[in-house]
Amino acid sequence: MAGNEESYTDGFDMTIANDTTTVTAAKQEGSEPDMRPTWGHKVDFILSCIGLAVGFGNVWRFPYLCYRNGGGAFLIPYFICLVAGGVPVFFLEIFLGQFMSQGGIGCWKICPILQGIGFATTVICFLGNIYYIIILNWAAYFFGRSFTSLLPWSHCDNPWNTEFCTTNFTKPDAGAANMTNGTMDGNMTAFNTTNTTLQISPVVEFWENKVLNMSEGVGELGEVQWDLAVCLLCVWIVVYFCVFKGVKSTGKVVYFTATFPYVMLTVLLIRGVTLEGAADGLFFYLNPDWERLKDHKVWIDAGTQIFYSFAIGWGCMPALGSYNKFHNDSYKQCFLIAAVNCFTSLYSGLVVFSVLGFMAKEQGLDIKDVAASGPGLVFIAYPRALSLMPLAPLWSCLFFFMIILVGLDSQFVGVEGFVTAVVDMIPYLRRGYNRELFIAGLCVFNFLLGLTMVTNGGIYVFKLFEYYSASGISLLFMAFSECVAIAWIFGANRFYDSIELMIGYKPLVWFKICWTVLTPLITVGIVLFMCVTWSPMEFQHFTGTYYFPTWAEGIGWAMMAMSILCVPVTAVVKMWQAKGTLRERWREVTRPQLQYHQLRDKDRLARGLRFDSDPSTPPPSYSSLQQNDTEL
Repeated sequence: MAGNEESYTDGFDMTIANDTTTVTAAKQEGSEPDMRPTWGHKVDFILSCIGLAVGFGNVWRFPYLCYRNGGGAFLIPYFICLVAGGVPVFFLEIFLGQFMSQGGIGCWKICPILQGIGFATTVICFLGNIYYIIILNWAAYFFGRSFTSLLPWSHCDNPWNTEFCTTNFTKPDAGAANMTNGTMDGNMTAFNTTNTTLQISPVVEFWENKVLNMSEGVGELGEVQWDLAVCLLCVWIVVYFCVFKGVKSTGKVVYFTATFPYVMLTVLLIRGVTLEGAADGLFFYLNPDWERLKDHKVWIDAGTQIFYSFAIGWGCMPALGSYNKFHNDSYKQCFLIAAVNCFTSLYSGLVVFSVLGFMAKEQGLDIKDVAASGPGLVFIAYPRALSLMPLAPLWSCLFFFMIILVGLDSQFVGVEGFVTAVVDMIPYLRRGYNRELFIAGLCVFNFLLGLTMVTNGGIYVFKLFEYYSASGISLLFMAFSECVAIAWIFGANRFYDSIELMIGYKPLVWFKICWTVLTPLITVGIVLFMCVTWSPMEFQHFTGTYYFPTWAEGIGWAMMAMSILCVPVTAVVKMWQAKGTLRERWREVTRPQLQYHQLRDKDRLARGLRFDSDPSTPPPSYSSLQQNDTEL
């Protein structure tokens, strides 16, 4: 019967209820317009997952964290968290989506009391889509400004340049710099030097004075920068046309967007390793500093990077898995996706640090003084290096085109994940042009919200979203909750049987151990360390360090709470709505809502159903069900 799952999911909607499970098997309202689409080919699924997982976090976040945390020594906690945390939860989300054939919200009908996980991940996905596209917007702006014979960030003859701008760096004499600390509005710590030693690269001034045109703080948003606003509108239009037809269009777009970045990374690596000083950069990147393993921050960074890199807790992986056919062997495919994701991080590190070694050599600085985290690594370090290469505009166009593609597939798959969660809850949106209109409205709404991040104070709003909306704590909490729901409430053994029902064999027992014990311990440990070592949020840039005011951090914590509170609030509501004693309520809210083809053979026998029985046949009476019931 499991081989004919389509006849059950498409044709029936009759409910068989008992003490342990709810089995859906009856005629659904509506017909073909409500049918759920599937991937056109297995490669579509693989490339879509790679496109989502491989993004800006691989290009700049991993290399920077590796550099900041002891070079090669960072790889030890990275791979420990990878094997015991990231990969197991990644597999869990894919298998869950495929088994339930539902997106980020509907898939958690497998554990109704924790269906708040679905709402929480959908909130995270929605907020993440708003800020993530801003990085694409900056890349598009740099890409547009690269179509010139002389890159604007390669010289100091622009209206936004100051008297401190220089392209001829000289190493200051010891003691020549008179470093003093000052404050701006109580929030900015500025580092001032004498006029004879202060040197600012033209790319820094282009980034901070032209692109960002920063105000003094988050309380001064200023005006919308219309050149960036137009770029943002164009990017959203591209995203819309990538996803408006669903997985049929998304699955084809990723053939290009998920593969071309590797071509460009290879080209840039070949160019990077031929630059003077590249060997120093690669040595700095790979040379382990074993003492750093004693620092708890190294382990925190490794854990948060793993969950961020695999897009765990965004609700997108269950959405992508839900478009698989029920018997698709996603187990082997997930191994391939995980391997490609990790390889991309390591490969990007080689590219990044070969260029940083060149920059350090050119400027006469230590490598640690030219590396930056976040957007600074892409929008300061690389443009500077590209401006010094032969045919600089061509290299710049190719590089930022690659950056656009790296972020574009992550962005539109993220949008697809959110849309899938909503459409699965409201099947009416699948009919006619309802889905296209819904996506259009969503893109317009997100565009309007994103305008706050292209103002003079937009970078501060961006940092709030980046740090809190899809932060380490939120994602770690989601990973912990998912493990509890599957391993402890639904049952790890039962979930293994469900996987065997889909792919014909059981996965490694290691995943069961991780879901049950190791991953929950890792996530709780990292969150506790983050809370104990918490410090006020700050934003470092060339003029100093900006410390966010308390009210701004309050907004950030509110964004985080929007997702996290969905889990306990939904659980309380489910328990409140259930009937009977406390034990009876618990059994009701932990009863998985499954369809006929999702039942194991012993579950069907327990319900008096033959293996070849017709699901359209009325079920046995409740008394016989109760008499033959067994624990699922």
